[in-house]
Formats: sequence, structure tokens, C-alpha cells
Amino acid sequence: MANTVRIAAAQMTSVNDLSANFATCSRLVKEAAAAGAKLLCFPENFSYFGAKTGDSLSIAEPLNGPTMQRYCAIARESSMWLSLGGFQERGSDDSHLRNTHVLVDDAGNIVTTYRKMHLFDVDVPGGAVYKESSFTEGGNEIVAVDTPFGRLGLTVCYDLRFPELYQQLRFHRGAQVLLVPSAFTKVTGEAHWEILLRARAIETQCYVIAASQAGKHSENRESYGETLIIDPWGKVIGRLPDRLSTGIAVADIDFALIDSVRSKMPIDQHRKPVEFWRSASASL
Repeated sequence: MANTVRIAAAQMTSVNDLSANFATCSRLVKEAAAAGAKLLCFPENFSYFGAKTGDSLSIAEPLNGPTMQRYCAIARESSMWLSLGGFQERGSDDSHLRNTHVLVDDAGNIVTTYRKMHLFDVDVPGGAVYKESSFTEGGNEIVAVDTPFGRLGLTVCYDLRFPELYQQLRFHRGAQVLLVPSAFTKVTGEAHWEILLRARAIETQCYVIAASQAGKHSENRESYGETLIIDPWGKVIGRLPDRLSTGIAVADIDFALIDSVRSKMPIDQHRKPVEFWRSASASL
């Protein structure tokens, strides 16, 4: 593996039109290839963003369906790895889908998938009410995989608020780079987006790549934007000029930096296992 490798993260405003979103994604793949990136990360709902709750059920497909196969084809044609976060995979029945993060290699093969664990059932203060579980099946498997871009840990959007998942990915699954494709709401994004991402990077000593939806998708839904790439020290090293534009942020993953941060502050050696806290509590 080279000491550094260039990656990119996309920002876009997906709508309820599969063809329009595919055209945007195809253009961004070309931009990333021209910039020398070998991995491009797309946000949650990259291929479709319903105008209202549950719309995505009508377009949900299996992973071998035509929509995912089109994205596998552009990965192959561009020799680009793609992180396709938040694909509407058909669920176990007609009333449910899976919010699936799909990793595709540069030959167009699906390398691995992660189904979003934490579903967004929230009454946003000052915003709308969301109930993702009403039409989505939650996943139950933690996923990390070796790639030319280091060992990637896969998550999706609302997972970001649950640090124990990222702790598992780093300390039990060996992740070096954490992928967080998202469609944060405007209200929650303004309050918490960047600080949560930087916290996950700092506490795991991993790169964090957070591709985000941005702007108004419909009358009922607006996303915060602010696609970010963050290094293991918590420094933002990739960001678009503004929160609303469609485009890519580009940065280099430096494996020497990962090793340096971890060796100078060896938190993996200093962590106390769950059993320690149980025994300490029992002795009180």
C-alpha cells in the first residue's frame, strides 16, 4: 500500500428522479477522476430522495437490480471505487426497505454492504417529525473491510450519534477510515454536524469521510450540507466552498499520519475494557 492515497467526497442535492441523480453522480465521478482520486464517497440517498415519507419504497430494488448495476458500471468504466451510502435496497416485504451502504470496487464488483443500524425516529426541535422505522428495516452487523484506502468502517448518517459503533469499528475491527454518508437535516446539522464528526475522528484516531446531501430536495425536506474530510487529529482537511453547492472535496489519506497519531497517544493501550468498569462498580 502506498503511503498516501487520494480520495474524494461528494456533495449533491438528490431529488425524486433516478435518472437526474445518476447524471449528477456520473458527472461527479468524472470530476473525482480528473482530480486523481481513486475512491469517491457519495451521500445517503444519492440515487433517490423521496418528496415525502415512504416514497422510496416505490423504487427500492435488490442489489442486483438495474439501479445498482448502473453505478457498478460507472465504477468499472472510470476505474474508481465508489462508496454508495444510503441505497434503497428492497426489504423482506413490500412495506419495508433497507438503508444500505454499498462499497463497489474499481472493477464494478460489490465488495461489501452495511445496513444502517440506527433509524431516524425523531421529533426535531423546531423542525419536522421523522420515523424512518415505519418503512425501513434496521441492520444488525458492524462492517469493516480492507481496501487500497486502508481498512474502512461503514456507517450511515444517524449512526454518527452513537459513538459506541465507531469505538467498535476502531478498537475491535481495526478501522483506519470511517465513512459517514449522510442527509442531516438543516436544524440538526447547524447544531451538531461538524462537532460530532470531529469528535468521532479524535476519539478513534481515524480519518472520517462525510459526504452530505445539501439544500432543498422538495417542499418538505432540506439537508444541511457541509461535506467534510477530517484527519485522525480532528483537523478538517477537505471541505467544499459552501454548504449548498454540488461538487467534490478532495484530500489524501496519509497512513503515516494515522500511525504517528496513534503511537504518540496510544489510547488503544490505555482503554479500560467493559469488564473493568463492571468490576470497579461491583467493588463500590
